[in-house]
Amino acid sequence: MPKNSLSKDEVKAMLLLACDRIIAAEPALSEADRNLGDGDHGLGMQRGMTAAKEKLEAGDVESIEKAFSSVGMAMMSSMGGASGAIFGTFFRNGGKALAGTESFDSAGLASFLQAGVDGVKQRGGAAVGDKTVVDAMQPAADKASTVTAQPLSESIVAVHAAALEGLEASKTMIAKFGRAKTLGEGCIGFPDAGALSVTVIIGAFADYIAA
Repeated sequence: MPKNSLSKDEVKAMLLLACDRIIAAEPALSEADRNLGDGDHGLGMQRGMTAAKEKLEAGDVESIEKAFSSVGMAMMSSMGGASGAIFGTFFRNGGKALAGTESFDSAGLASFLQAGVDGVKQRGGAAVGDKTVVDAMQPAADKASTVTAQPLSESIVAVHAAALEGLEASKTMIAKFGRAKTLGEGCIGFPDAGALSVTVIIGAFADYIAA
């Protein structure tokens, strides 16, 4: 039965599903990164989410905030490099925005996504159109802010769709960051690997909430 708010333990279960989905998606994420970069994004994300899974499974989560922020901390400490900083910031900043919340609902989803993408943008300087994770994160956050009155089971579907649209749009962009920047127009036609990771994570959220 679809869930319209999550307890801290349900948030933990949702995050564990996201970890498993990223771990399983390593080949696709690596392939996406090989088209534009050095091909290590998938392995880095797999390593980060394996560490996050171990952290989540180590004991009970204290709060919804801690569930998200512990994922970010685990990713930062285990991955290194740009992706570790980006996704670590996303989960840590998003988690901080949920401090004191007893349940995770559509408003919480919006707060998490906006705080997460704001942190990523401040850290790396990327904007929509630069062919980065922001191209999936920002549309997801924007959509979430418009559907806070809807049940979580409905809002997450709309948010996932927005992230997928952002991923698709990234195919038409010329990269302004990282190794892909050197490709110029040669990167047109390929999606950003980080944006693909974002859609996998939000897709896992959607599947957990719908179950």
